[in-house]
Amino acid sequence: QVQLVESGGGSVQAGGSLRLSCAVSGLNFDEYAWGWFRSDPAKGREAVACIGWTGGSTYYAASVEGRFTISRDNAKNTMYLQMNSLKPEDTAMYYCAAETVYGDYCSATSGDYDNWGQGTQVTVSS
Repeated sequence: QVQLVESGGGSVQAGGSLRLSCAVSGLNFDEYAWGWFRSDPAKGREAVACIGWTGGSTYYAASVEGRFTISRDNAKNTMYLQMNSLKPEDTAMYYCAAETVYGDYCSATSGDYDNWGQGTQVTVSS
């Protein structure tokens, strides 16, 4: 059974930090690319960041580049999103997702992802 379980969300003031984790089971973790997406009623779903097999290929949305860092630990079957200098506009439900890939790349398109977690809420107050 495939499970992606996000954790680490919460409420924080602007300028603060959070570290999201995505613990994975039921998949060969190191054979997938991994992505973080976020969703809120006003903006819909958007790609935040993604990471390829080795971690050498990454993507960041322009709105988070320089503030967020995506990483993966293949030994722990876990992916992370370190979020610094948080802004109120970062408030959203954050989801991790797995993408079947055949090379060291990742996609920012949600339709390319096969498996999704249930999400963790991040709320940033001003």
